Amino acid sequence: MSDKKKLKLVLCWHMHQPEYRDLQTGEFKLPWTYLHVIKDYVDMVAHLENEPAAKAVVNFAPILLEQIEDYAKQVNDFLHDHIAIKDPLLAALSLPSIPSDVEERLELINNCMRANRERQIDRYPDFQHLVKMAEWIKSDAGSTQYINAQFIADILVWYHLAWMGETVKLKDGRIQRLIQKGSNYSLHDRLEVIEIIGELLSKVTCRYKALAKKGQIELSMTPYAHPIIPLMLDINTTNEAMPGALLPDLESYPGGEGRVKWHLRKGISTFKRFFGEEPEGCWPSEGAVSTETLELLGDFGFSWTATGGSVLHNSLNASELSAQDVHHPYQVEGTGIPCFFRDDGLSDLIGFKYSKWHGDDAVADLVTHLETIAESEPEDSVVSIIMDGENAWEYFPENGYHFLSALYKTLVDNPNIELTTFSECLAEKVEVKPLPKLIAGSWVYGTFSTWIGDIDKNRGWDMLGDVKRAFDIAISSETLSAEEIKTAEVQLAICEGSDWFWWFGDYNPGEAVSSFERQYRLNLANLYRVLGVDAPAYLALAFTQGSGAPANGGTMRTGTN
Repeated sequence: MSDKKKLKLVLCWHMHQPEYRDLQTGEFKLPWTYLHVIKDYVDMVAHLENEPAAKAVVNFAPILLEQIEDYAKQVNDFLHDHIAIKDPLLAALSLPSIPSDVEERLELINNCMRANRERQIDRYPDFQHLVKMAEWIKSDAGSTQYINAQFIADILVWYHLAWMGETVKLKDGRIQRLIQKGSNYSLHDRLEVIEIIGELLSKVTCRYKALAKKGQIELSMTPYAHPIIPLMLDINTTNEAMPGALLPDLESYPGGEGRVKWHLRKGISTFKRFFGEEPEGCWPSEGAVSTETLELLGDFGFSWTATGGSVLHNSLNASELSAQDVHHPYQVEGTGIPCFFRDDGLSDLIGFKYSKWHGDDAVADLVTHLETIAESEPEDSVVSIIMDGENAWEYFPENGYHFLSALYKTLVDNPNIELTTFSECLAEKVEVKPLPKLIAGSWVYGTFSTWIGDIDKNRGWDMLGDVKRAFDIAISSETLSAEEIKTAEVQLAICEGSDWFWWFGDYNPGEAVSSFERQYRLNLANLYRVLGVDAPAYLALAFTQGSGAPANGGTMRTGTN
Protein backbone atom coordinates (compact mmCIF):
# COMPACT_ATOMS: atom_id res chain seq x y z
CA MET A 1 0.00 0.00 0.00
CA SER A 2 1.27 3.52 -0.82
CA ASP A 3 1.40 6.51 1.56
CA LYS A 4 -2.04 7.70 0.47
CA LYS A 5 -4.56 8.78 3.06
CA LYS A 6 -6.86 6.15 4.46
CA LEU A 7 -9.96 5.22 2.47
CA LYS A 8 -13.06 6.59 4.17
CA LEU A 9 -15.71 3.94 4.79
CA VAL A 10 -19.22 4.67 6.08
CA LEU A 11 -21.28 1.76 7.35
CA CYS A 12 -24.89 2.97 7.47
CA TRP A 13 -27.42 0.68 9.13
CA HIS A 14 -31.07 1.54 8.48
CA MET A 15 -33.46 0.39 11.21
CA HIS A 16 -37.13 0.38 10.32
CA GLN A 17 -40.38 -1.49 10.69
CA PRO A 18 -43.78 -0.29 9.47
CA GLU A 19 -46.57 0.46 11.92
CA TYR A 20 -47.87 -2.95 12.98
CA ARG A 21 -50.46 -1.61 15.43
CA ASP A 22 -54.14 -1.28 14.83
CA LEU A 23 -54.21 2.31 16.07
CA GLN A 24 -57.91 2.02 16.91
CA THR A 25 -57.34 -0.78 19.43
CA GLY A 26 -53.62 -0.47 20.19
CA GLU A 27 -53.10 -4.15 19.33
CA PHE A 28 -49.97 -5.20 17.46
CA LYS A 29 -51.13 -7.28 14.51
CA LEU A 30 -47.66 -8.61 13.66
CA PRO A 31 -44.75 -9.19 16.08
CA TRP A 32 -41.79 -8.15 13.94
CA THR A 33 -40.92 -4.97 15.83
CA TYR A 34 -40.21 -6.60 19.18
CA LEU A 35 -38.65 -9.68 17.58
CA HIS A 36 -36.16 -7.54 15.65
CA VAL A 37 -35.40 -5.56 18.80
CA ILE A 38 -34.42 -8.63 20.80
CA LYS A 39 -32.49 -10.18 17.91
CA ASP A 40 -31.04 -7.45 15.72
CA TYR A 41 -31.18 -3.98 17.25
CA VAL A 42 -29.60 -5.17 20.51
CA ASP A 43 -26.93 -7.16 18.65
CA MET A 44 -26.07 -4.26 16.34
CA VAL A 45 -25.53 -1.84 19.22
CA ALA A 46 -23.62 -4.45 21.24
CA HIS A 47 -21.10 -4.97 18.43
CA LEU A 48 -20.39 -1.24 18.41
CA GLU A 49 -20.15 -1.14 22.21
CA ASN A 50 -17.65 -4.00 22.06
CA GLU A 51 -15.42 -2.14 19.58
CA PRO A 52 -15.22 1.47 20.87
CA ALA A 53 -12.90 2.60 18.06
CA ALA A 54 -15.45 1.62 15.40
CA LYS A 55 -17.81 4.16 13.86
CA ALA A 56 -21.08 3.91 11.94
CA VAL A 57 -24.20 5.78 10.94
CA VAL A 58 -27.41 4.35 12.42
CA ASN A 59 -30.65 5.52 10.82
CA PHE A 60 -34.02 5.13 12.53
CA ALA A 61 -37.53 5.40 11.16
CA PRO A 62 -39.39 7.45 13.79
CA ILE A 63 -42.39 5.16 13.66
CA LEU A 64 -40.13 2.30 14.75
CA LEU A 65 -38.94 4.29 17.76
CA GLU A 66 -42.55 4.85 18.82
CA GLN A 67 -43.38 1.16 18.56
CA ILE A 68 -40.35 0.16 20.63
CA GLU A 69 -41.41 2.67 23.27
CA ASP A 70 -44.95 1.27 23.28
CA TYR A 71 -43.74 -2.32 23.65
CA ALA A 72 -41.43 -1.33 26.52
CA LYS A 73 -44.30 0.39 28.31
CA GLN A 74 -46.68 -2.52 27.76
CA VAL A 75 -44.22 -5.07 29.14
CA ASN A 76 -43.44 -2.83 32.11
CA ASP A 77 -47.16 -2.31 32.78
CA PHE A 78 -47.73 -6.05 32.65
CA LEU A 79 -44.85 -6.89 34.98
CA HIS A 80 -45.74 -4.22 37.55
CA ASP A 81 -49.51 -3.77 37.24
CA HIS A 82 -50.65 -6.96 35.48
CA ILE A 83 -52.07 -4.98 32.53
CA ALA A 84 -52.49 -7.25 29.50
CA ILE A 85 -49.97 -6.98 26.66
CA LYS A 86 -51.57 -6.05 23.33
CA ASP A 87 -49.54 -8.38 21.15
CA PRO A 88 -51.08 -11.86 20.90
CA LEU A 89 -47.79 -13.71 20.50
CA LEU A 90 -45.91 -11.91 23.25
CA ALA A 91 -48.97 -12.03 25.51
CA ALA A 92 -49.20 -15.80 25.07
CA LEU A 93 -46.01 -16.15 27.10
CA SER A 94 -47.78 -14.52 30.03
CA LEU A 95 -50.99 -16.55 30.10
CA PRO A 96 -51.50 -18.46 33.38
CA SER A 97 -52.98 -21.28 31.34
CA ILE A 98 -52.57 -22.11 27.67
CA PRO A 99 -55.76 -21.55 25.61
CA SER A 100 -57.83 -24.71 25.24
CA ASP A 101 -59.43 -23.67 21.96
CA VAL A 102 -57.93 -25.76 19.15
CA GLU A 103 -57.95 -22.93 16.62
CA GLU A 104 -56.12 -20.62 19.03
CA ARG A 105 -53.52 -23.30 19.62
CA LEU A 106 -53.07 -23.87 15.91
CA GLU A 107 -52.57 -20.16 15.37
CA LEU A 108 -49.91 -20.03 18.07
CA ILE A 109 -48.17 -23.03 16.56
CA ASN A 110 -48.20 -21.45 13.12
CA ASN A 111 -46.81 -18.18 14.47
CA CYS A 112 -44.02 -20.01 16.29
CA MET A 113 -42.80 -21.54 13.02
CA ARG A 114 -42.04 -18.18 11.36
CA ALA A 115 -38.29 -18.35 11.69
CA ASN A 116 -35.30 -19.21 9.51
CA ARG A 117 -35.26 -22.98 9.29
CA GLU A 118 -31.52 -23.48 8.96
CA ARG A 119 -30.21 -20.77 11.27
CA GLN A 120 -32.89 -20.44 13.94
CA ILE A 121 -34.82 -23.70 14.09
CA ASP A 122 -32.44 -26.49 13.10
CA ARG A 123 -29.65 -24.95 15.22
CA TYR A 124 -31.43 -26.24 18.34
CA PRO A 125 -32.43 -29.96 18.35
CA ASP A 126 -35.19 -29.38 20.91
CA PHE A 127 -36.77 -26.60 18.84
CA GLN A 128 -36.28 -28.59 15.64
CA HIS A 129 -38.12 -31.53 17.22
CA LEU A 130 -41.05 -29.31 18.22
CA VAL A 131 -41.29 -27.82 14.72
CA LYS A 132 -41.31 -31.27 13.13
CA MET A 133 -44.18 -32.21 15.42
CA ALA A 134 -45.94 -28.97 14.51
CA GLU A 135 -45.59 -29.76 10.81
CA TRP A 136 -47.20 -33.14 11.39
CA ILE A 137 -50.03 -31.53 13.35
CA LYS A 138 -50.67 -29.03 10.54
CA SER A 139 -50.68 -31.76 7.91
CA ASP A 140 -53.08 -34.07 9.75
CA ALA A 141 -56.35 -32.47 10.83
CA GLY A 142 -57.16 -35.35 13.16
CA SER A 143 -53.98 -34.84 15.15
CA THR A 144 -55.09 -31.57 16.72
CA GLN A 145 -56.66 -33.48 19.62
CA TYR A 146 -53.16 -34.47 20.73
CA ILE A 147 -51.93 -30.90 21.18
CA ASN A 148 -51.43 -30.38 24.88
CA ALA A 149 -50.62 -27.25 26.87
CA GLN A 150 -46.99 -28.21 27.48
CA PHE A 151 -46.29 -28.50 23.78
CA ILE A 152 -47.63 -24.97 23.26
CA ALA A 153 -45.64 -23.63 26.20
CA ASP A 154 -42.42 -25.21 24.95
CA ILE A 155 -42.74 -24.03 21.36
CA LEU A 156 -43.56 -20.52 22.59
CA VAL A 157 -40.46 -20.35 24.74
CA TRP A 158 -38.25 -21.88 22.07
CA TYR A 159 -39.49 -19.47 19.45
CA HIS A 160 -38.44 -16.53 21.57
CA LEU A 161 -35.13 -18.14 22.50
CA ALA A 162 -34.40 -18.69 18.81
CA TRP A 163 -35.14 -15.02 18.08
CA MET A 164 -32.95 -13.80 20.93
CA GLY A 165 -29.82 -11.88 19.89
CA GLU A 166 -26.52 -13.70 19.95
CA THR A 167 -24.94 -11.14 22.25
CA VAL A 168 -27.77 -11.79 24.71
CA LYS A 169 -27.29 -15.55 24.52
CA LEU A 170 -23.58 -15.18 25.21
CA LYS A 171 -23.98 -12.93 28.25
CA ASP A 172 -27.34 -13.58 29.91
CA GLY A 173 -27.24 -16.55 32.26
CA ARG A 174 -31.03 -16.76 32.34
CA ILE A 175 -31.18 -17.34 28.58
CA GLN A 176 -28.37 -19.87 28.77
CA ARG A 177 -30.22 -21.76 31.50
CA LEU A 178 -33.47 -21.81 29.52
CA ILE A 179 -31.70 -23.10 26.40
CA GLN A 180 -30.01 -25.77 28.48
CA LYS A 181 -33.32 -26.80 30.06
CA GLY A 182 -34.71 -27.63 26.62
CA SER A 183 -38.30 -28.59 27.49
CA ASN A 184 -41.07 -28.65 30.12
CA TYR A 185 -41.03 -24.88 30.48
CA SER A 186 -43.09 -23.55 33.35
CA LEU A 187 -45.11 -20.36 33.70
CA HIS A 188 -42.17 -18.99 35.70
CA ASP A 189 -39.89 -19.68 32.72
CA ARG A 190 -42.26 -17.92 30.36
CA LEU A 191 -42.51 -14.90 32.62
CA GLU A 192 -38.72 -14.81 32.84
CA VAL A 193 -38.55 -14.58 29.05
CA ILE A 194 -40.97 -11.63 29.14
CA GLU A 195 -38.85 -9.97 31.81
CA ILE A 196 -35.73 -10.31 29.65
CA ILE A 197 -37.58 -8.99 26.60
CA GLY A 198 -38.76 -6.02 28.66
CA GLU A 199 -35.21 -5.19 29.72
CA LEU A 200 -34.00 -5.27 26.12
CA LEU A 201 -36.89 -3.12 24.89
CA SER A 202 -36.49 -0.49 27.60
CA LYS A 203 -32.76 0.01 27.10
CA VAL A 204 -32.10 -0.37 23.39
CA THR A 205 -32.67 3.20 22.17
CA CYS A 206 -30.79 4.60 25.17
CA ARG A 207 -27.79 2.48 24.20
CA TYR A 208 -27.71 4.02 20.72
CA LYS A 209 -28.13 7.48 22.22
CA ALA A 210 -25.16 6.87 24.54
CA LEU A 211 -22.93 5.90 21.60
CA ALA A 212 -24.04 9.01 19.71
CA LYS A 213 -23.12 11.22 22.69
CA LYS A 214 -19.66 9.64 22.71
CA GLY A 215 -19.29 10.48 19.02
CA GLN A 216 -18.97 6.82 18.06
CA ILE A 217 -22.07 6.78 15.87
CA GLU A 218 -24.04 9.34 13.93
CA LEU A 219 -27.79 9.00 14.30
CA SER A 220 -29.96 9.96 11.34
CA MET A 221 -33.62 9.60 10.42
CA THR A 222 -36.14 8.70 7.78
CA PRO A 223 -39.39 10.69 7.29
CA TYR A 224 -41.92 9.73 9.95
CA ALA A 225 -43.88 6.75 8.56
CA HIS A 226 -41.47 5.77 5.76
CA PRO A 227 -43.31 7.19 2.71
CA ILE A 228 -41.93 7.18 -0.86
CA ILE A 229 -41.41 10.93 -1.08
CA PRO A 230 -40.86 11.36 -4.86
CA LEU A 231 -44.11 9.55 -5.70
CA MET A 232 -46.07 11.64 -3.22
CA LEU A 233 -44.62 14.79 -4.78
CA ASP A 234 -45.08 13.67 -8.40
CA ILE A 235 -46.21 10.17 -9.29
CA ASN A 236 -44.92 10.68 -12.85
CA THR A 237 -41.32 10.61 -11.63
CA THR A 238 -41.80 6.85 -11.95
CA ASN A 239 -41.17 7.25 -15.67
CA GLU A 240 -37.79 8.94 -15.31
CA ALA A 241 -36.08 5.58 -14.70
CA MET A 242 -38.90 3.43 -16.13
CA PRO A 243 -40.16 5.10 -19.33
CA GLY A 244 -43.58 3.77 -20.27
CA ALA A 245 -44.22 2.11 -16.93
CA LEU A 246 -47.84 1.32 -16.12
CA LEU A 247 -49.11 3.98 -13.72
CA PRO A 248 -52.16 4.02 -11.42
CA ASP A 249 -55.38 5.76 -12.42
CA LEU A 250 -54.34 8.27 -9.74
CA GLU A 251 -52.75 11.09 -11.75
CA SER A 252 -51.22 12.76 -8.72
CA TYR A 253 -51.31 12.24 -4.98
CA PRO A 254 -53.61 14.97 -3.59
CA GLY A 255 -51.70 17.50 -1.51
CA GLY A 256 -48.55 15.43 -1.72
CA GLU A 257 -46.10 18.21 -0.90
CA GLY A 258 -48.00 19.12 2.24
CA ARG A 259 -48.00 15.49 3.35
CA VAL A 260 -44.25 15.12 2.73
CA LYS A 261 -43.61 18.21 4.86
CA TRP A 262 -45.82 16.70 7.57
CA HIS A 263 -43.74 13.48 7.58
CA LEU A 264 -40.52 15.50 7.80
CA ARG A 265 -41.74 17.76 10.62
CA LYS A 266 -43.22 14.85 12.56
CA GLY A 267 -40.11 12.75 11.96
CA ILE A 268 -37.77 15.46 13.22
CA SER A 269 -39.83 16.13 16.36
CA THR A 270 -40.09 12.40 17.13
CA PHE A 271 -36.36 11.89 16.59
CA LYS A 272 -35.58 14.83 18.87
CA ARG A 273 -37.85 13.46 21.60
CA PHE A 274 -35.91 10.20 21.67
CA PHE A 275 -32.38 11.42 21.10
CA GLY A 276 -32.39 14.98 22.41
CA GLU A 277 -31.28 16.72 19.24
CA GLU A 278 -32.22 17.08 15.60
CA PRO A 279 -30.51 14.84 13.04
CA GLU A 280 -27.94 16.14 10.58
CA GLY A 281 -28.79 13.59 7.91
CA CYS A 282 -31.77 11.87 6.35
CA TRP A 283 -31.90 8.53 4.59
CA PRO A 284 -35.15 9.07 2.64
CA SER A 285 -37.44 6.06 2.77
CA GLU A 286 -36.00 3.35 0.48
CA GLY A 287 -33.35 5.85 -0.66
CA ALA A 288 -36.07 7.25 -2.92
CA VAL A 289 -35.00 10.61 -4.34
CA SER A 290 -35.90 13.15 -6.98
CA THR A 291 -34.71 16.69 -7.54
CA GLU A 292 -37.75 18.04 -5.71
CA THR A 293 -37.10 15.61 -2.84
CA LEU A 294 -33.54 16.89 -2.44
CA GLU A 295 -34.74 20.49 -2.50
CA LEU A 296 -37.19 19.77 0.33
CA LEU A 297 -34.58 17.96 2.42
CA GLY A 298 -32.28 20.96 2.03
CA ASP A 299 -35.10 23.32 3.00
CA PHE A 300 -35.61 21.31 6.20
CA GLY A 301 -31.99 21.83 7.20
CA PHE A 302 -30.53 18.39 6.56
CA SER A 303 -26.82 18.51 5.73
CA TRP A 304 -26.69 15.21 3.83
CA THR A 305 -28.82 12.51 2.27
CA ALA A 306 -28.09 9.25 0.45
CA THR A 307 -29.48 6.85 -2.12
CA GLY A 308 -28.51 3.87 -4.28
CA GLY A 309 -25.58 3.68 -6.68
CA SER A 310 -27.86 2.89 -9.61
CA VAL A 311 -29.49 6.31 -9.22
CA LEU A 312 -26.09 7.91 -9.81
CA HIS A 313 -25.38 5.72 -12.84
CA ASN A 314 -28.77 6.57 -14.36
CA SER A 315 -28.20 10.27 -13.69
CA LEU A 316 -24.71 10.33 -15.18
CA ASN A 317 -25.95 8.56 -18.29
CA ALA A 318 -28.78 11.08 -18.65
CA SER A 319 -26.26 13.91 -18.45
CA GLU A 320 -24.10 12.18 -21.07
CA LEU A 321 -21.23 12.05 -18.61
CA SER A 322 -18.81 9.18 -18.44
CA ALA A 323 -19.37 6.69 -15.65
CA GLN A 324 -17.74 8.44 -12.74
CA ASP A 325 -16.92 7.16 -9.31
CA VAL A 326 -19.79 6.21 -7.00
CA HIS A 327 -17.43 6.79 -4.09
CA HIS A 328 -18.07 10.52 -3.78
CA PRO A 329 -20.93 12.70 -2.61
CA TYR A 330 -22.58 14.74 -5.35
CA GLN A 331 -24.72 17.84 -5.27
CA VAL A 332 -27.49 18.08 -7.84
CA GLU A 333 -27.72 21.38 -9.66
CA GLY A 334 -30.35 23.61 -8.08
CA THR A 335 -30.33 21.82 -4.70
CA GLY A 336 -28.46 22.64 -1.52
CA ILE A 337 -27.71 19.22 -0.09
CA PRO A 338 -24.89 16.72 -0.79
CA CYS A 339 -26.02 13.19 -1.62
CA PHE A 340 -23.93 10.08 -0.94
CA PHE A 341 -24.38 6.96 -3.07
CA ARG A 342 -24.50 3.37 -1.90
CA ASP A 343 -21.88 0.94 -3.18
CA ASP A 344 -24.46 -1.60 -4.33
CA GLY A 345 -21.93 -4.32 -5.04
CA LEU A 346 -20.31 -4.33 -1.60
CA SER A 347 -23.64 -3.88 0.21
CA ASP A 348 -25.14 -6.81 -1.69
CA LEU A 349 -22.16 -9.02 -0.87
CA ILE A 350 -23.07 -8.64 2.80
CA GLY A 351 -26.79 -8.97 2.19
CA PHE A 352 -26.81 -11.97 -0.09
CA LYS A 353 -23.45 -13.74 -0.33
CA TYR A 354 -21.42 -13.61 2.86
CA SER A 355 -24.04 -15.43 4.93
CA LYS A 356 -22.85 -18.63 3.26
CA TRP A 357 -19.16 -17.99 4.01
CA HIS A 358 -17.04 -18.40 7.10
CA GLY A 359 -17.09 -15.04 8.87
CA ASP A 360 -13.32 -14.47 8.66
CA ASP A 361 -13.26 -15.33 4.96
CA ALA A 362 -16.14 -12.95 4.26
CA VAL A 363 -14.44 -10.09 6.09
CA ALA A 364 -11.14 -10.78 4.33
CA ASP A 365 -12.90 -10.69 0.96
CA LEU A 366 -14.63 -7.40 1.77
CA VAL A 367 -11.36 -5.83 2.94
CA THR A 368 -9.65 -6.96 -0.27
CA HIS A 369 -12.30 -5.13 -2.28
CA LEU A 370 -11.89 -2.03 -0.11
CA GLU A 371 -8.10 -2.03 -0.42
CA THR A 372 -8.40 -2.32 -4.19
CA ILE A 373 -10.64 0.76 -4.15
CA ALA A 374 -8.15 2.56 -1.91
CA GLU A 375 -5.30 1.85 -4.32
CA SER A 376 -7.11 2.75 -7.52
CA GLU A 377 -9.28 5.73 -6.60
CA PRO A 378 -8.62 9.30 -5.41
CA GLU A 379 -7.66 10.00 -1.80
CA ASP A 380 -10.93 11.70 -0.90
CA SER A 381 -13.10 8.74 -1.92
CA VAL A 382 -15.92 7.71 0.42
CA VAL A 383 -17.28 4.16 0.22
CA SER A 384 -20.87 3.96 1.47
CA ILE A 385 -22.18 0.56 2.53
CA ILE A 386 -25.88 1.07 3.32
CA MET A 387 -28.12 -1.78 4.48
CA ASP A 388 -31.13 -2.65 6.57
CA GLY A 389 -29.89 -3.25 10.09
CA GLU A 390 -32.11 -6.25 10.68
CA ASN A 391 -33.03 -8.44 7.73
CA ALA A 392 -29.71 -9.98 6.65
CA TRP A 393 -28.54 -11.47 9.92
CA GLU A 394 -30.98 -14.34 10.31
CA TYR A 395 -29.33 -15.89 7.23
CA PHE A 396 -25.89 -15.82 8.88
CA PRO A 397 -24.71 -18.36 11.46
CA GLU A 398 -25.35 -17.08 14.99
CA ASN A 399 -27.15 -13.97 13.71
CA GLY A 400 -24.00 -12.67 12.02
CA TYR A 401 -22.10 -12.55 15.31
CA HIS A 402 -18.80 -13.83 13.96
CA PHE A 403 -18.98 -11.79 10.78
CA LEU A 404 -19.87 -8.52 12.51
CA SER A 405 -17.35 -9.00 15.32
CA ALA A 406 -14.57 -9.67 12.83
CA LEU A 407 -15.75 -6.87 10.54
CA TYR A 408 -15.49 -4.10 13.12
CA LYS A 409 -12.24 -5.38 14.62
CA THR A 410 -10.58 -5.88 11.24
CA LEU A 411 -11.64 -2.48 9.92
CA VAL A 412 -10.51 -0.70 13.09
CA ASP A 413 -7.09 -2.38 12.89
CA ASN A 414 -6.64 -1.87 9.13
CA PRO A 415 -4.05 0.89 8.44
CA ASN A 416 -5.57 1.72 5.05
CA ILE A 417 -9.25 2.14 6.00
CA GLU A 418 -10.94 4.73 8.20
CA LEU A 419 -14.40 4.07 9.59
CA THR A 420 -16.25 7.38 9.65
CA THR A 421 -19.68 9.00 9.26
CA PHE A 422 -21.31 11.10 6.56
CA SER A 423 -21.22 14.26 8.66
CA GLU A 424 -17.56 13.76 9.49
CA CYS A 425 -16.76 13.34 5.80
CA LEU A 426 -18.39 16.69 5.03
CA ALA A 427 -16.69 18.35 8.02
CA GLU A 428 -13.36 17.17 6.62
CA LYS A 429 -14.20 18.81 3.29
CA VAL A 430 -14.29 15.74 1.06
CA GLU A 431 -14.93 16.75 -2.53
CA VAL A 432 -18.60 17.14 -3.36
CA LYS A 433 -18.92 16.74 -7.11
CA PRO A 434 -21.56 18.54 -9.21
CA LEU A 435 -24.35 16.52 -10.82
CA PRO A 436 -26.18 18.36 -13.61
CA LYS A 437 -29.30 16.20 -13.51
CA LEU A 438 -30.86 13.60 -11.23
CA ILE A 439 -32.95 10.71 -12.53
CA ALA A 440 -35.50 9.92 -9.83
CA GLY A 441 -35.18 6.47 -8.31
CA SER A 442 -34.46 4.38 -5.22
CA TRP A 443 -31.75 2.11 -3.87
CA VAL A 444 -33.51 -0.88 -5.47
CA TYR A 445 -32.46 -1.05 -9.15
CA GLY A 446 -32.41 2.76 -9.30
CA THR A 447 -36.17 2.71 -10.01
CA PHE A 448 -39.48 2.75 -8.12
CA SER A 449 -40.55 -0.65 -9.52
CA THR A 450 -40.73 -2.21 -6.05
CA TRP A 451 -43.57 0.17 -5.09
CA ILE A 452 -45.40 1.08 -8.29
CA GLY A 453 -45.82 -0.03 -11.88
CA ASP A 454 -47.75 -3.30 -11.74
CA ILE A 455 -51.49 -3.86 -11.38
CA ASP A 456 -51.54 -4.73 -7.66
CA LYS A 457 -49.14 -2.01 -6.54
CA ASN A 458 -51.04 0.54 -8.64
CA ARG A 459 -54.31 -0.62 -7.10
CA GLY A 460 -52.82 0.14 -3.70
CA TRP A 461 -52.02 3.70 -4.84
CA ASP A 462 -55.54 4.21 -6.16
CA MET A 463 -56.99 3.06 -2.84
CA LEU A 464 -54.66 5.48 -1.05
CA GLY A 465 -55.79 8.28 -3.34
CA ASP A 466 -59.43 7.51 -2.51
CA VAL A 467 -58.90 7.80 1.23
CA LYS A 468 -56.78 10.94 0.86
CA ARG A 469 -59.61 12.65 -1.01
CA ALA A 470 -62.01 11.62 1.77
CA PHE A 471 -59.51 13.00 4.29
CA ASP A 472 -59.32 16.34 2.45
CA ILE A 473 -63.11 16.63 2.28
CA ALA A 474 -63.46 15.87 6.00
CA ILE A 475 -60.80 18.42 6.94
CA SER A 476 -62.29 21.15 4.77
CA SER A 477 -65.77 20.52 6.18
CA GLU A 478 -64.51 21.54 9.63
CA THR A 479 -66.59 18.83 11.29
CA LEU A 480 -63.65 17.12 13.02
CA SER A 481 -62.30 18.17 16.38
CA ALA A 482 -58.63 19.10 16.79
CA GLU A 483 -58.00 15.72 18.42
CA GLU A 484 -59.78 13.86 15.61
CA ILE A 485 -57.71 15.74 13.01
CA LYS A 486 -54.51 14.79 14.82
CA THR A 487 -55.59 11.15 14.95
CA ALA A 488 -56.54 11.21 11.26
CA GLU A 489 -53.19 12.74 10.24
CA VAL A 490 -51.26 9.96 11.96
CA GLN A 491 -53.56 7.26 10.56
CA LEU A 492 -53.09 8.69 7.06
CA ALA A 493 -49.33 8.68 7.56
CA ILE A 494 -49.47 4.95 8.35
CA CYS A 495 -51.35 4.33 5.10
CA GLU A 496 -48.69 6.29 3.19
CA GLY A 497 -45.85 4.01 4.33
CA SER A 498 -43.76 2.27 1.69
CA ASP A 499 -43.84 -1.24 3.13
CA TRP A 500 -47.38 -2.06 2.08
CA PHE A 501 -46.53 -1.46 -1.58
CA TRP A 502 -43.27 -3.41 -1.25
CA TRP A 503 -45.23 -6.59 -0.56
CA PHE A 504 -48.06 -6.22 -3.08
CA GLY A 505 -47.77 -8.47 -6.17
CA ASP A 506 -46.95 -12.00 -7.27
CA TYR A 507 -43.19 -11.67 -6.67
CA ASN A 508 -43.50 -12.19 -2.91
CA PRO A 509 -44.51 -15.24 -0.79
CA GLY A 510 -48.23 -15.72 -0.26
CA GLU A 511 -48.25 -15.60 3.56
CA ALA A 512 -46.26 -12.33 3.69
CA VAL A 513 -48.39 -10.71 0.99
CA SER A 514 -51.55 -11.72 2.82
CA SER A 515 -50.33 -10.31 6.15
CA PHE A 516 -49.33 -6.92 4.76
CA GLU A 517 -52.28 -6.62 2.38
CA ARG A 518 -54.70 -7.31 5.23
CA GLN A 519 -52.94 -4.76 7.45
CA TYR A 520 -53.09 -2.15 4.67
CA ARG A 521 -56.84 -2.58 4.22
CA LEU A 522 -57.28 -2.36 8.00
CA ASN A 523 -55.29 0.90 8.05
CA LEU A 524 -57.44 2.39 5.30
CA ALA A 525 -60.67 1.26 6.96
CA ASN A 526 -59.54 2.75 10.28
CA LEU A 527 -58.90 6.10 8.60
CA TYR A 528 -62.39 6.14 7.07
CA ARG A 529 -63.74 5.37 10.53
CA VAL A 530 -61.83 8.27 12.10
CA LEU A 531 -63.15 10.56 9.37
CA GLY A 532 -66.72 9.45 10.07
CA VAL A 533 -67.09 8.14 6.52
CA ASP A 534 -68.31 4.72 5.39
CA ALA A 535 -65.42 2.66 4.07
CA PRO A 536 -65.70 1.48 0.44
CA ALA A 537 -66.97 -2.06 0.05
CA TYR A 538 -63.79 -3.06 -1.76
CA LEU A 539 -61.87 -2.91 1.52
CA ALA A 540 -63.61 -6.12 2.57
CA LEU A 541 -61.85 -8.04 -0.22
CA ALA A 542 -58.22 -9.02 -0.72
CA PHE A 543 -56.78 -7.44 -3.85
CA THR A 544 -53.35 -9.04 -4.14
CA GLN A 545 -51.91 -12.50 -3.56
CA GLY A 546 -48.31 -13.60 -3.62
CA SER A 547 -47.01 -16.80 -5.10
CA GLY A 548 -43.29 -16.15 -5.42
CA ALA A 549 -40.23 -17.49 -3.65
CA PRO A 550 -37.74 -14.61 -3.72
CA ALA A 551 -34.29 -14.68 -2.12
CA ASN A 552 -34.31 -14.16 1.65
CA GLY A 553 -38.10 -14.43 1.78
CA GLY A 554 -38.60 -11.12 -0.01
CA THR A 555 -37.46 -8.99 2.94
CA MET A 556 -34.45 -7.75 0.96
CA ARG A 557 -33.61 -6.80 -2.62
CA THR A 558 -30.33 -6.43 -4.43
CA GLY A 559 -29.36 -2.90 -5.41
CA THR A 560 -28.96 -3.81 -9.07
CA ASN A 561 -30.82 -6.12 -11.44
